[in-house]
Amino acid sequence: MEKKQNNEEVKKEKNKMTKKSKILIAIIAIIIIAGAIITATIGLNFDLRYKESKKIELYLQKDFNISDIKQITDEVMQGTEVVIQKVEVFEDTVSIRAQDITDEQKQGIIDKVNEKYGTEISKDDIETETIPNTRGRDIIKPYILPFSIATLIILVYIAVRYRKLKVLKTVLKTIFILILSQVVLLSIMAITRIPIGIVTIPLIIIVYLLTLIGITTYFEKELSKMKQKEAGE
Repeated sequence: MEKKQNNEEVKKEKNKMTKKSKILIAIIAIIIIAGAIITATIGLNFDLRYKESKKIELYLQKDFNISDIKQITDEVMQGTEVVIQKVEVFEDTVSIRAQDITDEQKQGIIDKVNEKYGTEISKDDIETETIPNTRGRDIIKPYILPFSIATLIILVYIAVRYRKLKVLKTVLKTIFILILSQVVLLSIMAITRIPIGIVTIPLIIIVYLLTLIGITTYFEKELSKMKQKEAGE
């Protein structure tokens, strides 16, 4: 009687797990499909540093505050995303970068900078440089080799550590889940329009590590169950 009840409880638990797995698979599939559609139609949302943009550099010949330049660009280029940086060895030149800088905006910035710092910068002396966009593959290119080496070492460890769970099965499952987690991450970034930029690589690393923790935790439980079963026999 007790065995029957235990078997029924195990069946119920398995059914619950199956339902949860199906729901999770459905959610992942929806995220990936939606991400793929958005990427194919409107593309990923790249940070301004990686988009095709315009840049001007103003040689002030003196020290200046980024906050002052930011205030000027906010006044002249209202609602426009702008990246402002100090350049040159003595940091006496300011680089102003935006997706587009019109002649009127350039003149407005120069006028206000001259007024603020007492400089005599002329519009004719300032060229508007066009910066080409950076491809996604070029952003991740420097990290491909380190990631590949780290993953290879991890796969060797998993193959040795969990050899009782069938080497090929554990290795293939690990590779599949690692790839899937990154695809889901990029799909979420495409859907939510999180910019591809300086936060992308840290996010990829965090998801990679969390996925590895989840995989090894699962394998440890499976290995423990196998050992208990062998001990019981």
